[in-house]
Amino acid sequence: MVKSSQISSPIQRPSFLKYVGEHIRVWGELRRSYYFRRSYQPVTKGDGHPVLVIPGFLGSDLSTGRVRRFIERLGYTPYGWDQERNLGNLDKLNTVIQKIEELHDQHQTKVSLLGWSLGGVYARQLAKAKPESVRQVITMGSPFAGINEPNNAKWLFDIINRGKEISEENKKRWMLDIPAPAPVPTTAIYSKNDGIVPWQACMEITEDELRQNIEIEGCHFGLGHNPEVWKILEDRLQYSQKNWKKFKKS
Repeated sequence: MVKSSQISSPIQRPSFLKYVGEHIRVWGELRRSYYFRRSYQPVTKGDGHPVLVIPGFLGSDLSTGRVRRFIERLGYTPYGWDQERNLGNLDKLNTVIQKIEELHDQHQTKVSLLGWSLGGVYARQLAKAKPESVRQVITMGSPFAGINEPNNAKWLFDIINRGKEISEENKKRWMLDIPAPAPVPTTAIYSKNDGIVPWQACMEITEDELRQNIEIEGCHFGLGHNPEVWKILEDRLQYSQKNWKKFKKS
């Protein structure tokens, strides 16, 4: 096994300048995605299998609309999570499991899970719960390796949830093994310019024959609109556990 390169010093919250810069840089990402979509011709043609896209904290299916349209253009069948805004309510994951099972039955093939930020943390846990229905997991800026590390989103999470305690049932089912890898091919996309969560927490602790970390240039709020991320998605979605291989940057 190959250990991922980790910094031994304590993980720190992204700087205030990076956090403020998120609100500016995201507009550049949106602009880049607009021109990219107009000129880009997909290299591969998808097999039509379902791809479930899970938004990040405070995100909804509206926030993942662009990336889902790009996935459809690649030749796959994208779906939103249909749970309105993601407020960090773990009870909703039971409904998402049902949706994964329904998509598996409907398409008669496994479902790829794409999760943005907190949505990626969810995607890994859902794959652990239903590995027989999940083809692969792709995360974008998801702090699964350090969910409790200092970040620039927790204060807002605490305000919205008003200090609500997670039930013991949900802790046991969803929270206790978050850093542990999912039993399916997993790609973790991260950026060292992330102004919301520490990039070190967004990487698989160990890279092996089914797990890879990929660094990109970009901001947290723009990950779902980033052309570099979209190219990675085009490459990753063509694989399953039978033929999965690591991404190589051209």
